[in-house]
Amino acid sequence: MQLPCDLPRLVSDAESDHGTPTGSWKACLVRLGGELFAIDLRQVQEVFELDAITPVPGMPASLVGVANVRGTVVPLADLRVSLGASPSITPRYAVVVRHDAHHIGLLIDEVPEIRWMLPEDRLDPSGTMGIEARALLSGLIRVENRVGGMLEIPALVASVEAGMETNNIVKP
Repeated sequence: MQLPCDLPRLVSDAESDHGTPTGSWKACLVRLGGELFAIDLRQVQEVFELDAITPVPGMPASLVGVANVRGTVVPLADLRVSLGASPSITPRYAVVVRHDAHHIGLLIDEVPEIRWMLPEDRLDPSGTMGIEARALLSGLIRVENRVGGMLEIPALVASVEAGMETNNIVKP
């Protein structure tokens, strides 16, 4: 079957005529508490709308519960307080990130945007982040006129795993 040539293309899928610049990467941009954050797209498994969060007693403070995603139990993390973002909005979505065999759902405010990031989009954090935020961020990024943080998924997974072990919780 041949597809028509005039199908629309997503802006995030468009590539320049000159090819992809060296050092560029695709990012999933999300909002947490009104703040902008980026996740390397290679670490994003999926995005889903939250139907229900099942609380689990004794979980670390950043974990708010679990969700059933097509038969898989996914721990849900709310990072807004840890990252200095406002917890005033109730998240409606979760983005599932993975590192090695581990996966965690991060509560987010809006459906994410996918876009190419260039090396010059990375900014020097110059000590502007708090200690807890620095552990979860690998740096800052610039997207148009906005500045956001780059989430460090391996550090995030490690902190959640450590919190679960401290609280003697069986890992999903």
